Amino acid sequence: MMVARTHSVALLGMTGSMVEVEADIGNGLPTLMIIGLPDTALSDARDRVRAAATNCGCALPHSKITVNLSPAALPKHGSTFDLAIAMAILAAEGTISAESVAGVVHLGELSLDGRLRPMNGVLPAIAAAARAGYRSFMVPEGNRHEAELVPGVVIVPVVSLRDAAIYHAGAFEPVVYEAIQGHDAHDTREPHHELADVVGNPDAVLALVAAAAGGHHMFLLGPPGAGKTMLASRLPGLLPDLDTESALEVSSVRSLAGAGVPRTLAVRPPFESPHHTATAAALIGGGSRLIRPGAAARASHGVLFLDEAPEFAVSVLDALRQPLESGVISIHRANAVARFPGSFQLVLAANPCPCGQYGAAESKCTCSPNTRRRYLARLSGPLLDRIDIQVQVRRVTAVELRLGDTEPRLTTVEARRTVELARERMARRLEGTGWRLNSQVPGEWLRSGPERLPHSFTAVLDRALERGGITMRGYDRILRVAWTLADLDGADQPSPEHVGRALYLRKSMSA
Repeated sequence: MMVARTHSVALLGMTGSMVEVEADIGNGLPTLMIIGLPDTALSDARDRVRAAATNCGCALPHSKITVNLSPAALPKHGSTFDLAIAMAILAAEGTISAESVAGVVHLGELSLDGRLRPMNGVLPAIAAAARAGYRSFMVPEGNRHEAELVPGVVIVPVVSLRDAAIYHAGAFEPVVYEAIQGHDAHDTREPHHELADVVGNPDAVLALVAAAAGGHHMFLLGPPGAGKTMLASRLPGLLPDLDTESALEVSSVRSLAGAGVPRTLAVRPPFESPHHTATAAALIGGGSRLIRPGAAARASHGVLFLDEAPEFAVSVLDALRQPLESGVISIHRANAVARFPGSFQLVLAANPCPCGQYGAAESKCTCSPNTRRRYLARLSGPLLDRIDIQVQVRRVTAVELRLGDTEPRLTTVEARRTVELARERMARRLEGTGWRLNSQVPGEWLRSGPERLPHSFTAVLDRALERGGITMRGYDRILRVAWTLADLDGADQPSPEHVGRALYLRKSMSA
């Protein structure tokens, strides 16, 4: 009898902490005690592990068994420690090699007949352990392809507890899969939504391309049928493929959310469009015990589209203000703080009034001015102040429709190439600064740093600021959009025309 050790991973949000699983077999009544701040699901592992071991022919000893999960002060959630607990006990008994067990990180939930069930969160758990220096992992066979996405590690997939025990006993070796090195497999599918399908609204199309190039947030205001949803759904197709780090983060969030992870990294930016009845927990993330990512986290490195934005609860919309500034979603609980990525592009769409007809040609609005003000006031000033581009979308006329059938229109492939070239210019200009997109550049850098524009170029912004037409935050965001427009045009710096166009894209709704 001795103490045997192995390792597993405790996840809190996207943060994974290594947990040492110790098993001691001593004298006393036959019991299995788990200590180290487990939750209810983890405490139930006593019965799951004992039943699984008995039913697969690896019965646990009839002795007093103590399992310690260290560090003891770290909360542990869920059933992903089952395999590690079982392996540590069998190693302590001497049934399997303690040295072999100690060198592998074990992840997996046991069923009562000894099979290993696929679990959520394998990808971020292995990624966290790999950053901590661990290289060998045993996972359920159902999670094999997901686990392989982490580069530089060795994955041992097993079907049952018996297979895991035989592997550590050295009787035979199951197939060991080397994880994919680098990012060779790409999802090259073209987007389903084609930008060339958009007829009319050239300002909105320009705004869409600028938003894609600079990573800017957008607000689309217009009557029903004007094409707001159509425009928003085409934004992900204009974004370049994700780099390896971003793709791994997107796939990790999908794993945590239980959305399923493909056999290759998700290299196309995600698109999330929650219904307006969504709660703050559904949008931001949360949960009473196990904290799950919400739609905003699942949209990280992609697009979060809120259609009918004024219909969302005010508290739900205002919960987005902090992630829009920091790019991180923090969910606070009494004993812990869970963090998820929050670097999404927000696209809001709204009708101008409850009936939707205000400002539409040949349509009569039945709403009073007070009703219209109250309706749009559901979008708070601080939230709208964080939206870089705010444009009005108008219904297409019959003349525009006929012209659209004869004139060439910008395609998704052409627009994406334009966006990629603009981002290459941004990357060269911002090299060494830690920022990659114009939307990430602080206002102080634009106003006082090396990229400060001459006063004659920003005179129109200075006047708007003095009149109270824009805030200081709005001033900075207009400068960011101006730099993006200059990058799209291949200019070394924004001209007064670029600044004026950026101001128009910010204030066209009040024009």
